[in-house]
Amino acid sequence: MSSALLSRVRRPSLLKKLTTAEDAIKHFKDGMYLGWSGFTGVGYPKETPVALANYVEKNNLQGKMRFNLFIGASTGAETEDRWASLDMVARRYPHQVGKNIQRGINSGRIMFQDKHLSMFPQDLVYGFFTKDKKQGVPNKLDIAVVEASAITEDGCIVLGASVGATPEILQMADKIIIEVNTRLPSFEGLHDLETMDMPPRRKPYLIMSVEDKIGRSALPVDFDRVIAIVETDKPDKTSPNEFVDTTCAKISEHIMDFLSSEVKAGRIPANLHPIQSGIGNIANAVIGGLSNGPFENVHVWTEVLQDTFLDYFDNGKLAFASATSVRFSPEGFDRFYKNWETYHNKLILRSQQVSNSPEIIRRLGVIAMNTPIEFDIYGHANSTCAMGSRMLNGLGGSGDFLRNAKYSIMHAPSVRPTKNDPIGISSVVPFCSHIDHTEHDLDVLVTEQGYADLRGLAPRERAQVIIDKCAHPDYKPILQDYFNFSSKYCLANGMGHEPHTLAKAFKMHINLQEEGTMRIKSWN
Repeated sequence: MSSALLSRVRRPSLLKKLTTAEDAIKHFKDGMYLGWSGFTGVGYPKETPVALANYVEKNNLQGKMRFNLFIGASTGAETEDRWASLDMVARRYPHQVGKNIQRGINSGRIMFQDKHLSMFPQDLVYGFFTKDKKQGVPNKLDIAVVEASAITEDGCIVLGASVGATPEILQMADKIIIEVNTRLPSFEGLHDLETMDMPPRRKPYLIMSVEDKIGRSALPVDFDRVIAIVETDKPDKTSPNEFVDTTCAKISEHIMDFLSSEVKAGRIPANLHPIQSGIGNIANAVIGGLSNGPFENVHVWTEVLQDTFLDYFDNGKLAFASATSVRFSPEGFDRFYKNWETYHNKLILRSQQVSNSPEIIRRLGVIAMNTPIEFDIYGHANSTCAMGSRMLNGLGGSGDFLRNAKYSIMHAPSVRPTKNDPIGISSVVPFCSHIDHTEHDLDVLVTEQGYADLRGLAPRERAQVIIDKCAHPDYKPILQDYFNFSSKYCLANGMGHEPHTLAKAFKMHINLQEEGTMRIKSWN
């Protein structure tokens, strides 16, 4: 037992439950329903899942110890992705990242359901995911494994760099294992935590500004349900940031141009409304561009903070941020922890049910920005299934924000490469191969070519603007031809509101499968 652990566990009686991750393995049985803390690869348990994977591998139990896994979003590759490689995951909800887990999902070994991230915790508490459970305590998760940065004198858990669905996972767990991470600073005071009431008398979230707090700074736990406390000093294993290329930079410039025009028109104030940005290289670049832009005293209401938010804080233009996770690169975390006194009083971490709450997003008039796989000429977008079938990561929180934001913006490069064509995939297609966000949800589409403002436009008007403003020059004539002959046929037959030729709508996708490019030679 380290001195660091003694300082973090401030309720001495709980130290009687201190054990190793290896000793905790005896509590796990095949078929269990497990909940973990974690969100976007931070704040996840690092000892117990790895010890269990080592045990399965050492004893050749691949496929014989399989679990139903519930986590707010993704975790580290050394945990759930390794579990997938050892055939330890039977079911997974509601979002994941990793080559092995994606392979397991798309080969049919892992049953996966993605879900709006604001809805996942509530549906867990409603018992929707445990209604068919055959063993253990009915309607409960068998074991929750959560990471904490401290435990208070009154026995409350202080979480770390993410909250996610941890409050609801603890609420629904029959037994609990707490991993106290002494490598982290104590995050005490940084969280605003609520547990969930049941309908029909759920209370509103009385948040009127980004800085408002409505809950507790730590989570109360029934310690009769705690079966083990494990010490860890392992960091979150995040990846370095990718280089911001010219495509990302141009997308960021177009978004700034659009927001500047809205400020000039008087539809938003000079410091904007609170902004939300998804995760990934483009999203990181967009925030980096905004941090160097003209907007000051900006507030953020989002799911995840990435490295460029630190730049935003440092240049004095970002006043305050609310999220459910801080997902920095290794260098970003070093910077964050070294300047803890500068940053920690400028942000709040909340549960994903609150960070992604439609009620709050609408009230604050959030500006939402997210990246799709593709969008079509009428303004539908696909965020999850490449070629309509292959699951990537899951819907995440994009739907929570895009359906409810004041400004719903999606950004993507106009083209992506294939093995035999550097511009073999067009992000703009006649008809999305899978639709997560409908034409009714989206206001602005952006590529490095420009931005299409879709507000107030009928479908045929939207199509022309998207082709003109967003499509790559090599694909504009292809898309224009499709729109022209579809419009001619549908209008002539009295069905021209949103013209499609169903026999040809997916020809670009089919050509990609067969020829390795969407650049078809003709529509005939």
